[in-house]
Amino acid sequence: MNATLGSGFVALGLTASLLGVLNAVRGLATRNGVHLARTRWYVAAVAVAAVGQFAVMERALITRDFTVAFVAQHGSHRTPALFNVATLWSALEGSILLWVLILVGYLVFVARRFRNRLSDPMVGWVLLVLLAVCAYFFLLLAGPAHPFGRFDPWPGFDGPGPNPLLQNHVLMAFHPPVLYLGYVGFTVPFAFAVASLATGRLGEDWLLETRRWTLLAWGCLTVGILLGAWWSYEVLGWGGYWAWDPVENASFLPWLTGTAYLHSVMVQERRGMLRVWNLSLLCSTFALTILGTFITRSGVLESVHSFTESAIGPMLLAFFAVIVTTAVGLIAWRGDDLRAEGSIDSPVSRTGAFLANNLLFGAFAFVVLLGTMFPLLVEATNGDRISVGNPYFERMTMPIGFLLLFMMAVAPALPWGRAGSEVLAKRLQWPATAGVASMVVAVALGGRGWVTVLAVGLAGFACGGAVRQLALEVRSRGLRGFVGRSSGGMVVHVGVAIVAVAFACSSSYLRQAEVRFTDPGDRAVVSGHELVFDGLEWVELAEKDEVRVRVLVDGETFTPAITFFPFAGQTIGTPTTRSTWWDDLQLSVLAVPEEAGNDTIVRVTVQPLVWWIWYGGGVMAFGTLLAAVPDRRRRREEEAPKGAEGATPESSRGQGVSA
Repeated sequence: MNATLGSGFVALGLTASLLGVLNAVRGLATRNGVHLARTRWYVAAVAVAAVGQFAVMERALITRDFTVAFVAQHGSHRTPALFNVATLWSALEGSILLWVLILVGYLVFVARRFRNRLSDPMVGWVLLVLLAVCAYFFLLLAGPAHPFGRFDPWPGFDGPGPNPLLQNHVLMAFHPPVLYLGYVGFTVPFAFAVASLATGRLGEDWLLETRRWTLLAWGCLTVGILLGAWWSYEVLGWGGYWAWDPVENASFLPWLTGTAYLHSVMVQERRGMLRVWNLSLLCSTFALTILGTFITRSGVLESVHSFTESAIGPMLLAFFAVIVTTAVGLIAWRGDDLRAEGSIDSPVSRTGAFLANNLLFGAFAFVVLLGTMFPLLVEATNGDRISVGNPYFERMTMPIGFLLLFMMAVAPALPWGRAGSEVLAKRLQWPATAGVASMVVAVALGGRGWVTVLAVGLAGFACGGAVRQLALEVRSRGLRGFVGRSSGGMVVHVGVAIVAVAFACSSSYLRQAEVRFTDPGDRAVVSGHELVFDGLEWVELAEKDEVRVRVLVDGETFTPAITFFPFAGQTIGTPTTRSTWWDDLQLSVLAVPEEAGNDTIVRVTVQPLVWWIWYGGGVMAFGTLLAAVPDRRRRREEEAPKGAEGATPESSRGQGVSA
């Protein structure tokens, strides 16, 4: 029954989305507002289908209906309740179901938001694009990613359950949905960009309509990436949280271009410039989400995050080509109409700083994209399989990261017009002092190496600039000064500075050792921490068996384990981590004795300031929420015509969120 019902919902969604596209095309071609207004009924039908198919699959997983092939392949009576629900997005077909549910959710919100303007051709084009994207993903569900295939289980059949790595930490239940909220959310600003090009309404009004959609998607993607890093740190036990893995890079690429857009859109709103660049960034961001989906779900690259090889790879690659071709064609078609109205008064201005900022983000994205896709290009060319390691990414991205931190401090202090050296020196006095003080403190606390000390100094410089701008806002407006895009952006800058310091210190000062224990009572000292072996413990649970290693660290009991999932036939490590504000101590088991007299091998990892990465991410998320709150004050620069000369007030009006 679940298989039949689910397949029916997939068919309904595909039919409704295709009919909605045809209805929107007819309405736009005939300029008939009545037809455009009818699109809402197709949106409603698509919503019913998306919710229905998702609910049916969850019901099948919860009831362990093994007549559904997806449940037979990934479900199990032994899987705990929380991970049983999360099983839906632990594999390819179910992850597409979640993707469609979130995509249709955005579609419904857009239709609801503009319900009184459905006859407007601009809104009609937006709904047309969103329905077309929905139709594509429903086509995947009806074809190569069909999740409701049938299976005939024999008596007593039980499935293997989800991948053991994906049911070993609670973050698995939250990381993918939040990441998808960001990934899929960029479809909405892309739809507005296409609508703007198709209708020829190329002014700045449409930017106001998409501002919060873009900010919401960017914020969710930021949190999703950090949750993924946290999951990697807690589960894999390798002593790290970011490995420049291809799938990690796939989520980072649209984050970079989305961040660039959130900055450059300020220039377009204020001075009428960068229209082609902003449209290109929006289209590139959406295209990169599809490219990332291809990398994750096609099986073309090996990764702990990726799914197995699948037939949807060619379809995703074809969809990516369609998006790029359509975007380039539309921008080229409207090229003459997209010419900038304003101009740069001086390179030493906020406009010049935003341009430099965007060039840096573009260079960063290019470096990451090249390192991620180069193995694919080589394999496609001569059949050789190669990999691009951490040294390439670290060496190429480090200078760009330093320059971005520098620009974070300087840009808010610059006026939109020409900046005088005396004014700029005065505004940067306190941020520069904060940067120098940060370096002094770092050295005093034992910091060594110019890379780390410089990173701390630039982060302090950037944080000082953001705090200065917030202080100006609060002094002039009270607590309300924390609210709005300008102040929210500064809070995000503070969060980025915290993450930068934590990343630099935890990477540079990582200490790791392998300790061998033979008998209970054996002792070892690692980085000032005393370890005492307290023996082994065998634990049998419903879904797994564990061999726990009991180790006393400074008198506190740690129980890292090796976990065996019998139905999946896979053994993984389960580390134990103690986090404090100053450092993290993590123990992971490398080997346990198969017979008496053999050694137990434990890897000990000590890293400073890891906790501050997650804290900084929380500050970034909070700043994003503040930036999304409407700021109703009348800004003097908004009253001035675009391209006007002169400086705006010192407080960073119009400053966007960044990293």
